[in-house]
Parts: sequence; C-alpha cells; structure tokens
Amino acid sequence: MSITAWRITKARYAASAFDGEGARLAGGRWTSPGSPVVYTAENPALAALEILVHLDAAARPAYVLIPCTFPSDIVLRLDRRRLPSGWRSYPAPAVLQQLGDAWLKSGTSAVLDVPSVVIDMQSNYLLDPTHPDFAKVAIGKPRPFDFDARLLKG
Repeated sequence: MSITAWRITKARYAASAFDGEGARLAGGRWTSPGSPVVYTAENPALAALEILVHLDAAARPAYVLIPCTFPSDIVLRLDRRRLPSGWRSYPAPAVLQQLGDAWLKSGTSAVLDVPSVVIDMQSNYLLDPTHPDFAKVAIGKPRPFDFDARLLKG
C-alpha cells in the first residue's frame, strides 16, 4: 500500500521543496533547528490549512502544490498517547521537538506520521531526506496553487 502526501510551498522554492532546508534553518513544531525535515500533509485541503494559519493576507506570493508518494512500510506512526496535554498550543511545547528529534536520531523510518494541530484527526507526514529509504519517496510535479480570496479576508 502506498500513501500520497502533499506539500504547498512558494513557487520560487519548488525545486528544493523536498530538501528539508527550511526546517533545518527554522525548525518547526516537531523538529528543532538543525534537523532537515520536510513537512507534508495527508491531503491538499489540510496542506492549505497548515499554510493558512501562518499566512499574512497582504502577502500572497505564488504557491505550488506538490504530491509525493511513498510506501506505507517506511512510515512510523507517532503514538498519540505520548502527546502531552496542551500539545496543540501555540507556541508548541518543546517536548514535541524532542519527540521529532528523537525519531530523526533513531533512524527508525524515513517518514513519521504525526497528528495535525489544525485538524487533529488528520495526519501530517515528516519526511527525513537524509534517511536511506527517502529514495522510495516519489515526488510529483508541482502544480500552481492559489488560495480562494475569501479565505484571506482580514
């Protein structure tokens, strides 16, 4: 069985969208700075919401939507019972980065399935571009993606 995940990124970064450099530089909810990771979502709608929670309505650069497909046997699902209360808070509790960093350090899998903060019943997938099984991730072609202007009303 294979899984398709989705990533939305600024069009100017499409060629490097799966190198993990953005998370390496800035970190994220699930990983500390210094760790190259690619954040993807279970479906395009969730990928859009993950961007929208950070998007400034005044700044609307061109975006692209990029699919990637990978076998389910390279995915480790984070045990949701390990999440602390308040894991959805902002800013994110440091323990979440510790969980993601421990996964990266362990080398257990190329992909980690984590719950979305925006819709906790759905998953985001963290991809480790340095893992040997990352070669099994098939990256599709970017396609233009634009947010409906009604979503961006101030």
